[in-house]
Parts: sequence; structure tokens; C-alpha cells
Amino acid sequence: MSGKKTAVVVCPGRGSYNRTELGYLKQVATDSSWLKQFDAVREQLGLSTVTALDQAPAFSSREHLKAENAAALIYSCGIADFAAIDREQLEIVAVTGNSMGWYTALGCAGVWQGDSQMQLVTGMAQLTAEAAGAQFIYPLVNSDWQPDAAKQRAVAEQLWQHQGALFMSIVYGGYAVLAGTQQAVQAAMQALPPCDERFPLLLPGHAAFHSPLMQPASDQAMSRFAEQLFHPPQIPLIDGRGQIWPAGLAQAAALKAYTLGDQVCQTYHFSKAIEVAVKEFAPDHLILLGPGSSLGGAVAQSLIAVNWHNWQSKADFSQAQQAESPFVISMGLAEQRRLVSSLA
Repeated sequence: MSGKKTAVVVCPGRGSYNRTELGYLKQVATDSSWLKQFDAVREQLGLSTVTALDQAPAFSSREHLKAENAAALIYSCGIADFAAIDREQLEIVAVTGNSMGWYTALGCAGVWQGDSQMQLVTGMAQLTAEAAGAQFIYPLVNSDWQPDAAKQRAVAEQLWQHQGALFMSIVYGGYAVLAGTQQAVQAAMQALPPCDERFPLLLPGHAAFHSPLMQPASDQAMSRFAEQLFHPPQIPLIDGRGQIWPAGLAQAAALKAYTLGDQVCQTYHFSKAIEVAVKEFAPDHLILLGPGSSLGGAVAQSLIAVNWHNWQSKADFSQAQQAESPFVISMGLAEQRRLVSSLA
């Protein structure tokens, strides 16, 4: 026994680098060798470098939220945070992520390496952004993060009414992320009862991610990116189906087929990935990488749904998080980052 605490690392997806995250990478990236490599790839592609985007004098929605730029920033911030975790005190037993966070998980686990990492991240962002449709989010829980049957019925009704045009995109804790054609998304958003003065919430700049409408993007990715760009993971991975990819054993061909195929076109079960993470690996902590801290709610809701540590509500989780060393640690929050990073 090493005596170290164990942790499963969770990587955030699209939408996690916003105005408040400007400059995040500069703060957390202490080893710049890989960042210079990423910037060189971006220059070769004729795109803004990650460093230039992160250190811009002001946040520009047009620039920073553009798919290929946002993806590069989120991926780079995740890689920097992962490198900052103190391995003297923590053993990382698995890595998972939400949606685009699967790509960051692949980088953390060594499946994607070298220059090809930024080529893949940027290329996938461009291919998927060019796809059809839209995506929106709607809650399935009440204010205390307990199941709300009325909301669940309302979402199920819309999925039934718009079969073949509206799909469950991401099972995201207490939220349903729905994707579909522009017409189906608009109709469903109008039909769903407004709640919390926010929902249903259209996700700007998002196509119909994790749905059959992404098949053309998947086909292009499969032909563009070679199997040789995928390597056996050095750390176990948990994918968007809740399937575990063992360290050293997973095959490159299978990883490519899932990452560029099913992962692009099928529902991403983030809640299932979290359930598998805690039940199969029984970690001392879940460490949520930055940028930002947007994953916290969905992770907590996923834990409450499986009665982890007997948590049954938002109040239960919030109380448990007051501990000196909480179960869920978000690196996007300075006070929690210090608990896991020797570089904080």
C-alpha cells in the first residue's frame, strides 16, 4: 500500500472557459514545453495560439467561444491542471470527463500524445461545429436536487413527440441536455414549462452534439485521423457509456472507433460515468479539473442519485463539502485547488 489517497479525475466539457476564466492557463501552466508545442501546431493550422487567446487583453465572445478556440483552451487548461496534481499525496486511479472532456481525459491518460493532441482537439471541434442542429439544457430535479417527476415527464413527452429529430444528448446529473434539428429544438423549448428564470436554456454555438445528426462529422473524423494517433491508456479511463478502458490493455482501434464514432453520435451518459467512477474505484476524492468549476453541480447530483455517502439532497452534499478535505475537489476554486496541488 502506498499510503496515498486515491482520486478519480473528471474533465469538463464545452462551455467551461468563459469571461471569468480569461488568463486561467497563464496562472496554472508552470511547465510551458507542451504549451509551446500546442501553440506551434495552432500556428501551422493558421489559428490563434492558445497562449494568445488566454492572455488576450479582453475576452471576446466571437474569438474565445469559437469552437476550435474554446476547445483548445479547455483542453490545455485541463492538461495543465492534471499536471499540477500532487502525485506525492494522491494516486490517480481513473480519469473520465463530460462530453468534450473525454478528449481531455484521453490526453491525461496518454492516449493522445505530442503534436497530434492539438490537431485532434482542433479538428474535432471544427468538424462537430459545422454539423447541423442545436442543443439546450433543462433540469430534471427540484431546487434541492431531488428528482422532479413533472419535469422528467415533460422532457420524455418532447422526446416522444419529436422522435427522429430530438435526442437525449447528455445525461448530465440533474439536467437533460437535448439536441436535435433547429425546428425540433425550437418547438421543444417553447413547449417545456419555464423554470428558475433560466430554463429551457439554449447553448449558444452548439450543434446537435452526441446525436445521430453528427454522423457526417463522425464519418469525416474516421477518415481523417489515423489509428496510430491513439495509444493504450496509462491510467484507466471511464467513457460516456460508463465503460472502463483498462490501463495498458485497451486497443488503439477500439479507442478510435469509440472516440470518433459512438462518442460523437450517441448519448453521453456522464452521470453513469460518475456512478462507475465511485462504485468501481471507490476513490477518496473526485478531482474536477478546470477551467472553471461548472462540473460541480452535475457531479453532486450524480452522486445524490446513487445515494453516495447517504447523500439524498443538495443540503446533504453541501454540508459534507464543509469538511476539511471534501470528497469533491474542484481545481477551478482556489481554496480547493490548494488541497491537491503542490503548485497552488
